[in-house]
Amino acid sequence: MSFINSIFNFLRFNNRNWKAVLLCIFAAAVFWIFNALNKNYSTNINFPLAFEYDEEAYIPVKALPEYVKLNVSGLGWDLFRKSSGLKVTPLRIPLENPAEVKKIVGATLPPLLSTQLEGIQINFVLTDTLHLSIDPKTKKKISLTVDPAKQFLKKDFGLASPIRIQPDSVWLEGPQSLLLALPDQLTLPLPRNIDKAFNDRIEVELTTDLITANPPVVMVSFDADRLTQRTDTVALQVLNIPKDLRPAIQVKQIQYTFLIPASLARAENQPTVTASIDLADLGKGHHKLVPRLVGLNEFAHVVSVDTLHVSF
Repeated sequence: MSFINSIFNFLRFNNRNWKAVLLCIFAAAVFWIFNALNKNYSTNINFPLAFEYDEEAYIPVKALPEYVKLNVSGLGWDLFRKSSGLKVTPLRIPLENPAEVKKIVGATLPPLLSTQLEGIQINFVLTDTLHLSIDPKTKKKISLTVDPAKQFLKKDFGLASPIRIQPDSVWLEGPQSLLLALPDQLTLPLPRNIDKAFNDRIEVELTTDLITANPPVVMVSFDADRLTQRTDTVALQVLNIPKDLRPAIQVKQIQYTFLIPASLARAENQPTVTASIDLADLGKGHHKLVPRLVGLNEFAHVVSVDTLHVSF
């Protein structure tokens, strides 16, 4: 009983007793850990990768593999340090002709990587294949345009001047395969519902961050105004009238309706508009013909025009 009482007395709550117990447990744990880490083990570890190539001349089309999984053997200390990721130097894989290397079979890596793993032995590679996609870095010059006017102008508004883009072309730089897939003209995005003169910087938007534009922004400017509807008449010219045409065409002029920006409708020097129909190469029968208008302001839009009915 005296022995049991001694144990209970030792475990009785006492700050000094409990501190001593905790110190003993801690010391034992440290001793066990140090002893365990001094033994040899085998384990699977993901090692970071670094591919070495001329980054000024080549660019990855897809993200390169970041890790390779190896089964390795070594002291517990070395394996613990590698598996924890603390200050682990990436394994280097040199690429002399990166555009020609599309994949690296995992089984071929041990001779290259073993010299970079001091104190660790590679048993085998768990990663089956490393897939690479690296292109030569190249440049391409493309012209710039904008969306059709109906896409960015407010309803009932129209262009009142040509669209000016400065500069009207840019140089793109990026992976060769991506640049070759691009068209020779790039459409610039403009704000919606424009109803007045526009003069602003527009970013050259690309579908991928792998391609850069120089310059990255351009200036776009044009005039816009509310459309007004006008009706006018114009003399009609009939070309190539067949001799047997009946009845003879008596129409001397036609009427047409068009939309035009208000500022252009008020202009003093209006263009001379002509109308004509060409009867050449028409077969026998009844024909409904739409006159061809020439000379209409380039920013006007025809709404309707008189048609002619002829029979052979």
